[in-house]
Amino acid sequence: MTSPAFLTVTLNPAIDQTVHLTELVPGTVHRATHAEQRAGGKGVNVAACLSDWRHSSEPPIIATGFLGQINAPTFQSFFDGKQIIDRFIRLPGQTRRNIKLLDETTGDTTDINLPGLPPDAARLDELRAVLETQTQPGMIVVLSGSLPPSLPDKTYRDLVGQLNARGARVLLDTSGLPFREALAATGGALPWAIKPNQHELEEWVGRPFGNLDEMVQAALMLCRRGIGLVIVSRGAEGALFISERHALLGRPPLLKVTSTVGAGDALVAGVVTALRAQAEPERLARMALAFAAAKLAQPGPSLPDRDAVLSRMASMRVERLSAVGATA
Repeated sequence: MTSPAFLTVTLNPAIDQTVHLTELVPGTVHRATHAEQRAGGKGVNVAACLSDWRHSSEPPIIATGFLGQINAPTFQSFFDGKQIIDRFIRLPGQTRRNIKLLDETTGDTTDINLPGLPPDAARLDELRAVLETQTQPGMIVVLSGSLPPSLPDKTYRDLVGQLNARGARVLLDTSGLPFREALAATGGALPWAIKPNQHELEEWVGRPFGNLDEMVQAALMLCRRGIGLVIVSRGAEGALFISERHALLGRPPLLKVTSTVGAGDALVAGVVTALRAQAEPERLARMALAFAAAKLAQPGPSLPDRDAVLSRMASMRVERLSAVGATA
């Protein structure tokens, strides 16, 4: 039997316009070396990486959320090229544009994210209907990105509850009040996995971490409340992969970074790819880091071919942290 496909949900997508600068100096006039634009949004980026990874014989990726009618062709062309099934709901107006200033000297990216279109309650009901028809038991669903300003902070919490009732496994990647609302849920409304970065986890705890042990204990606290896996992304320092059964610290080697755009989304794609393959924890960590490292080596949200990703897995360092409160 063919395994269920992945589904990604992007409620606040954007057209990412990346402007390349020789060097970013705030408060001065710049002349860009070049610029490009592409369909973006965290869930869109995850879907792109998953589609790049999949074999043609495997089920396609489904993507849904909200898009503006006026500039929807940018996304339609992107989905067609990636063979992603488009289940986005069209809204009047234009999908927002996010501006990314890429400093070619340092490799750092400065993001300027604009507000999105405001779907109303009726449109959210349309999205719920899409999820009801497209979600299969056992499917991995990725909810990621910010919420449009018109939707209540509890939107992700409610969607997680609906998807759990359909038998899906949900990975949530968001921040701020929507993240806190989702983590305040109980029982069947909690996501199966979450991917905060270190700063987002510190915001949830209410203080900065003094050391790695404090970070692990905060993640374990969430696992003991019912979340199966907490992935804490730490930028160039790698990521933590925490469950009630293991605490892993994954670190990539020194990398030549071409662009940081979409690296966290590639990490998510690696995690859910490994989950679907029922990979053991160390392999999951290596795959997630390899996806992110492969993405960092090239511009845009796409992955290189499978061999390029797989060749990076062996170089990822994964350490069990049994001494910091988790059992091996």
